[in-house]
Amino acid sequence: MTRKLFGTDGIRGLANARPMTAETMLKVAMAAGSRFKNGGHRHRVIIGKDTRLSGYMLEPALTAGFISVGMDVLLTGPVPTPAVGMLTRSMRCDLGVMISASHNPYQDNGIKLFGPDGFKLSDAVEAEIEAIMDAGDGGLLAAPPALGRARRLDDYAGRYIEFVKASFPGDRTLDGLKVVVDCANGAAYAIAPTVLAELGAEVVPIAVEPDGFNINDGCGATAPDALCAAVVRHQADIGLALDGDADRLIVADEHGAIVDGDQLMAIVALRWAETGRLAGGGVVATVMSNLGLERLLAGAGLALHRTPVGDRYVVEQMRGGGFNVGGEQSGHIILSDFGTTGDGLIAALQLLAVIVESGRPASEVCRAFTPLPQLLKSLRFNGGQPLEDAGVKAAILAAEASLSGCGRLLVRKSGTEPVIRVMAEGEDEILVGRVVEDLANAIAAADARHAG
Repeated sequence: MTRKLFGTDGIRGLANARPMTAETMLKVAMAAGSRFKNGGHRHRVIIGKDTRLSGYMLEPALTAGFISVGMDVLLTGPVPTPAVGMLTRSMRCDLGVMISASHNPYQDNGIKLFGPDGFKLSDAVEAEIEAIMDAGDGGLLAAPPALGRARRLDDYAGRYIEFVKASFPGDRTLDGLKVVVDCANGAAYAIAPTVLAELGAEVVPIAVEPDGFNINDGCGATAPDALCAAVVRHQADIGLALDGDADRLIVADEHGAIVDGDQLMAIVALRWAETGRLAGGGVVATVMSNLGLERLLAGAGLALHRTPVGDRYVVEQMRGGGFNVGGEQSGHIILSDFGTTGDGLIAALQLLAVIVESGRPASEVCRAFTPLPQLLKSLRFNGGQPLEDAGVKAAILAAEASLSGCGRLLVRKSGTEPVIRVMAEGEDEILVGRVVEDLANAIAAADARHAG
């Protein structure tokens, strides 16, 4: 079965336009609820969301769909995505739903679905849900006495805060550290500063005033300039930037220099290898991770296993191969000793633990390797299939030939938006720049031809 609605991370799109309409979400909930009902017990689903205006529309639509097929609904309000995975499992729910478009602007929204084990659903299960939707609602609706109920879950924040704090070494504190935390005006706007303060840090919170429109707007993990400036201005020891649903982390050291997910994975993996905690003999990352990370791990006798882009695919390989460290260069860090999906706060605490234990500044700890020159360009396209264009195919072949033996090229369509991403890396920075620019021009030209 193939999927039409689901992409690399659930369903995502422009709010109040298909598929992100109340009507479609109602049908998704009915189908997903039916798929996960088994046995005679009361079935439960937990629904979390970030701070987007459209969450007020999608939440009741999903709630109605689940209730109509006989599932009870627990509503949290704004909560990080990893909290939904954790709560789904700890509260013995049959299903979890996070309403979020992650790092996208407020105009977009999406949903991510978690199974009873707290992990995101597989491609195969998502395809089954779509098949149920295609078959219509015949036989799905519960009889009047069997309808579900909905209620607010009041203590969700406290549960998650304690869960996150438990990942930090019990004999350590953050006393003496000044930490800037950028919450992207998103789901962790109240939780992240609380976690850091309760562990002893002096916290400088920014982007913690969500209004429904300002999520990820010039702030957060995808726009870290504000974080870097705040770290320098406040003379902080470190800066932490989360995205809108707090499942990714980007760091700024005390000088305001950016530290990406590749460096974070390297720091944790090497530390855990030293202490005998690292499982699987390596790290799982995506095709986007820098060759510098691969070389560093190889020098330490560890392997880097690559997957397609998407933290869900990283998790699948981690589970299959027995790894406990994985993630993405963009800042999704999955530490399976603690959680089932990327968790920006837990990743931050593991980094802070290394800094505290070493007694060294962030600028020293956070430079595990020197990355090879790498350039990524994201190109919006108007429709059609630019990558099928003969001119683009020829440009890709030429680019691969230029980098042969000294680098690599990756060209892919985003699974969540109409964007083509072109990434090249290699020893020669000038060559890398030229390859990306030439290929971007070819794709733009093809898109213009097809649009016309």
